[in-house]
Amino acid sequence: MSVKPSDHPFRVALVSAPWPLFNRPSIQLGALKAHLRSQFPAGRVDVEAHHFYLHAAMRVGYRRYHAVSQRMWSAEAVFSALLYPERRSAAARLFASETAAKDAALSKQFDPIVDAAQQAAAEYLQATDWRRYGLVGFSMCLCQTTATLYLIGCIKRQRPSLPVVVGGVPCDDASIPAFLRAFPEIDAVVAGEGERPLEKIVAHLAAGGAMEDLPPSAGVATRTAAGSAAPVSFCQVPDLDRLPVPDFDDYFRQLKSFGAEQTFFPTLPAEVSRGCWWRSSAGRNGTSRSGCAFCNLNLQWAGYRSKSPRRAAAEIDALTSRYRVLSVALTDNLLPRRTTPEIFDRIGSLQKDLSIFAEIRPTTSVEVLRRLRAAGVQEVQIGVEALSSRLLRKLNKGTSAIQNLETMKHCEALGIANRSNLILCFPGSDEEDVRQTLRTLAFAAFFRPLKTVRFWLGVESGVFRNPRRYGLQAVYNHPRYRALFPAQVTGALRFLVQAYRGDRARQLRLWRPVEEKVRRWEADYEKLQRAGGGTNLGFRDGREFLTIRQRRVGGDPLRHRLTGTSRRIYLHCSRHRPLAEIVRRFPAFSEGDIRSFLDAMVEKRLMFEENGRYLSLAVPENPQRLCKGVATKK
Repeated sequence: MSVKPSDHPFRVALVSAPWPLFNRPSIQLGALKAHLRSQFPAGRVDVEAHHFYLHAAMRVGYRRYHAVSQRMWSAEAVFSALLYPERRSAAARLFASETAAKDAALSKQFDPIVDAAQQAAAEYLQATDWRRYGLVGFSMCLCQTTATLYLIGCIKRQRPSLPVVVGGVPCDDASIPAFLRAFPEIDAVVAGEGERPLEKIVAHLAAGGAMEDLPPSAGVATRTAAGSAAPVSFCQVPDLDRLPVPDFDDYFRQLKSFGAEQTFFPTLPAEVSRGCWWRSSAGRNGTSRSGCAFCNLNLQWAGYRSKSPRRAAAEIDALTSRYRVLSVALTDNLLPRRTTPEIFDRIGSLQKDLSIFAEIRPTTSVEVLRRLRAAGVQEVQIGVEALSSRLLRKLNKGTSAIQNLETMKHCEALGIANRSNLILCFPGSDEEDVRQTLRTLAFAAFFRPLKTVRFWLGVESGVFRNPRRYGLQAVYNHPRYRALFPAQVTGALRFLVQAYRGDRARQLRLWRPVEEKVRRWEADYEKLQRAGGGTNLGFRDGREFLTIRQRRVGGDPLRHRLTGTSRRIYLHCSRHRPLAEIVRRFPAFSEGDIRSFLDAMVEKRLMFEENGRYLSLAVPENPQRLCKGVATKK
């Protein structure tokens, strides 16, 4: 890369504002910093990653910061009060309404939190000599919009000529020109992943060019092009293996500067892939798409790319060794279909006692789950979303309720904490979807509870693109934005979170019994866990027989014994099996006899049945069985 010689390096500040998880370095900043350093000669370009959110978390208090960051609207309200002082009362009301139900004490702390955030910002701004930098880049995701805009305004007041670039804007691509007009302090927006677009901007400025003279470039929208109606294209790295290992030095240096009582062991973010292979597109603006109907998480990427197993394991090895941390959170929205087993086999061979979080599909086999667990995966988010196969088809998940239950069961058996969601109030869902969900919940009650989340409409999700199909009569910016921004902003932009007119009131009524049942599930599961005693539905195998213990709240466990062929059938259905296959497997018994046994197991909730398929629900109580398959003799 050709850069104009200078006695001093061209300095770039990459900034991440509140409210990301404070106990993780920013994967965006770490990846961008490492890429820029790899593309320019040493001493010509100097890149610093400013994790301002970490400083803000320390000032606000880690517990309060975490509580605020759990909901987008409460997080955005804090810096909205600083960005638009005249809107402070509206922001305070929004904050209180968003936090009152979950945390009554927090809902009354808006003013102290705002004051602490303002103090943190003032300390950061005053401690930074903005004259040293030739460019400031902000990574802006959900929950970071008002904080980012507030910081940009403060920086520009100190140094109006300093170029500012933002990636991850809170509006759709078509609104980027309007976004630049609404916030004139921002000089350019990067659309999609930032490595190559930011590299081109830095090369231009470091060579002495001005921001207004930046040549047209894929992935970059500038103020001079703000009037253009042309869509912003992507400029992606084709081979993720060619990217350098992310650089989190600045985060750890900042954390080390805190007092002993303010330090902690962070979790390292790492990525194996970008995009979602379940979602495909015929191009940047193509119309031939698939994917989950509710999801808009992969709009910043075209297609799906993944690192090689060797590179993925080597990167995790390098990061954990450099920073002396063993907790890793994989940021992938979806792990690779074909190479996941090899990736985790290689991670397991590192001989490190890792604690890994990953997102997985319910189609992940028990064999692959064992390999994940052996590599150190201790928490997962399974793409459950629903416990009704009928509703899963509407969600375009490509999975079934029995698959969801099976994966939840295997995670329970392997000691993998399942942090998955159950979507409520999906538009177009009906009484039968709720009935199926309530039935499945009765069988899921033995496993770790799911977290209920009410459907929210995202720009460019499947529901957004086909509103009539889902009964939506009108789509518009979520009204809570009016508490955060002036009318001229909300009227000009199409924000990523939308609202709609449709059957919302009906959906709330329909799904109330599910909400209540999940609350009871949470309470009962917690009571049984406090009481100790292992799994809630577990079996012990005696070779010719097996015993099942079925724990209950407020009563002694129920105990069951299965012998001979009953035992073998139960073990055979540790994965869901169709009735016809079970009958073929055990030809000495009639279909009627086998069906009677299976129906009795379902009635006792020891097995689950869906569309003629059967799944045994008890998990092994013997730890030695957790990492081995269950063999059954014909």
